Amino acid sequence: MLRGHSKFQGTAAILLIATLSQTTLGQEAGGAGSSTVLPAEVVGANDLIEIMVPYCAELSRSFRVDSDGNLNLPLLKRSIKVAGLRPPQIAKQIEEALTEEKVMNDPIVTASVIEYRSRPVNVIGAVNHPLTFQATGDTTLLDAITRAGGFSPNVGTNVLITTKYPGTEAKTESTVRVIPVKNLTASADPGYNIELRGGEEIRIPEADKIFVAGNVNRPGAYTMQGDADTTVIKALALSAGLAPYAAKEAYIYRLRPGGGGRDELKVPLNRIMKRKAPDTALRADDILYIPDNNGKRITSKVLNQIAGVGAAVSTGLVIYR
Repeated sequence: MLRGHSKFQGTAAILLIATLSQTTLGQEAGGAGSSTVLPAEVVGANDLIEIMVPYCAELSRSFRVDSDGNLNLPLLKRSIKVAGLRPPQIAKQIEEALTEEKVMNDPIVTASVIEYRSRPVNVIGAVNHPLTFQATGDTTLLDAITRAGGFSPNVGTNVLITTKYPGTEAKTESTVRVIPVKNLTASADPGYNIELRGGEEIRIPEADKIFVAGNVNRPGAYTMQGDADTTVIKALALSAGLAPYAAKEAYIYRLRPGGGGRDELKVPLNRIMKRKAPDTALRADDILYIPDNNGKRITSKVLNQIAGVGAAVSTGLVIYR
């Protein structure tokens, strides 16, 4: 009995030592088992892969995929193409390579991803915190915007999503999808909240602005309410209405196509206010100027001052002559 008992204790001790040795071996080889394993997405260039091969310290650690999508491992003469593969497929490729090169017989390999760098999503523009992150797991457009702190107050009407696809070495193809902000946030159609897989640039332009100057109570730069929804009357409402002694006519200073100054358009302000003339639609970057009842128009010097201030000004564009 004592001999059997001693034999059992000896066997258990050997197993315990082997287990501890294997654990220590993995830790010394690059922290195997201590890293956070990420969802098993398709692997790409510059991703960090953790490999585990029992009783093989040289291979039981983390390896970085090179820029060509290859994994270069010690003990193997050839590199392994892993770009486009998932971790279980990578493990199988390593097992086959170890067997073919007669490094090991019947190897058992496990692979996992501990860092992605091949699935970047860039969020820029009218968000509170522009950022770049890696799209892992189930990631949608709204998830990306939420990570960026949500839309900023001056958000425009559309979200532009550019997706790049690798082509030839000299060319990368891309597609651009336009999603209205209103549809994304208010529509019940889930088709607007597209899934992100990495490689997307989400650009959210700021809303266009108009400028109201002259005899109004609150001159300034104002966000347009839509391409066809911002008119002279709405601009006056945004600027808190006409100040005393406003003239009966106003002027719109509009950028000429292709640049080269602005055109002056006369607006029958008094007739519009009395609903005797149709309201006039404004365009992006229009300057609506309401002179006093002396009938004096804006000077070119003041016009340049207003245009120079641009979107950085929200109040204080009081222009008198």
